[in-house]
Amino acid sequence: MRFVVGSLFACHGSQKLFGVLGGHRELHDLEGLTAGVIEFFGGCAIALGFFASIAACVACGEMAVAYFKAHAPRGYWPILNRGELAMLYCFVFLLVIFQGDGAYSLRALWSRRKTKP
Repeated sequence: MRFVVGSLFACHGSQKLFGVLGGHRELHDLEGLTAGVIEFFGGCAIALGFFASIAACVACGEMAVAYFKAHAPRGYWPILNRGELAMLYCFVFLLVIFQGDGAYSLRALWSRRKTKP
């Protein structure tokens, strides 16, 4: 789950940073650039399991801000204001914060290599 969600989140960032996958570059806009950096690098860190809790904390905050800034003003219900994806990402990242990197992650692999003689 961590790998799939992180990879999809990184795809959103690559749209903003590189203009690929049907997106437009948002380098001229400070909010778009910040979101792109958080989404791309945070998504990669979450997917690979390298300091995933820290990356998920930042990404969770970004998705909460995105929801309340862009979606909530359009209405109360997420399904009607088109904010269900931002809300879903926010709560999945909240789970990743508390679950951590996991057994199948770069950080776990790095720890195992350091403990072997």
